[in-house]
Amino acid sequence: MSLSPANRILATAIALLLLLSSRVWAAEEPVILCLGDSLTAGLGVGPDEAWPGRLQAHLRAGGYPHKVVNAGVSGDTTAGGLHRLDWVLQTKPTLAILALGANDGLRGLDPTLMEQNLETILQRLQRSGVRTLLAGMRLPPNYGEAYSQTFAEVFPRLAERHRIPLIPFLLDQVAGHKELNLPDGIHPNAQGHGIILEHSVWPVLQPLL
Repeated sequence: MSLSPANRILATAIALLLLLSSRVWAAEEPVILCLGDSLTAGLGVGPDEAWPGRLQAHLRAGGYPHKVVNAGVSGDTTAGGLHRLDWVLQTKPTLAILALGANDGLRGLDPTLMEQNLETILQRLQRSGVRTLLAGMRLPPNYGEAYSQTFAEVFPRLAERHRIPLIPFLLDQVAGHKELNLPDGIHPNAQGHGIILEHSVWPVLQPLL
């Protein structure tokens, strides 16, 4: 099917944007890719307030040359992350922080399928030469003890299998603290994102830099 003139212009613009973006990323390597959902995207806070934005500022202040790419998509599941993995790998990361799974759990999806998706993502990252840090997640107690435990056990098992560093719980010291979250009680506010970076992400990430 042929494209209309307007669509041809749009397609050309997108192709040029991807080309220029890949050149910029290549020039600013090493790249740290943050692949996640709304907890990474920073739903409800500014780009510089979300933990990936804070990580970029922290790296610059410390003299690190790394470029942080926030590839968080609100509502994303592990299946969604796997589906868009080829696209985000165009950033040519040397390091990735994989923080997916929360939406699988909140939707009551099968933890076995979640583990399979994360396994495939990790395999493809490793084949691409990307060192990876895995962020663990936990569920609120109202999802039932058996399901919550099965869900939580996926992350340390994957980290051990792939011999990669693990953030035990991305929202440690943030989840359940009303003053650190938005009114929905799920997504961190700006202060909460600061704690995620300082307490959960940076101590595990820094030895890899």
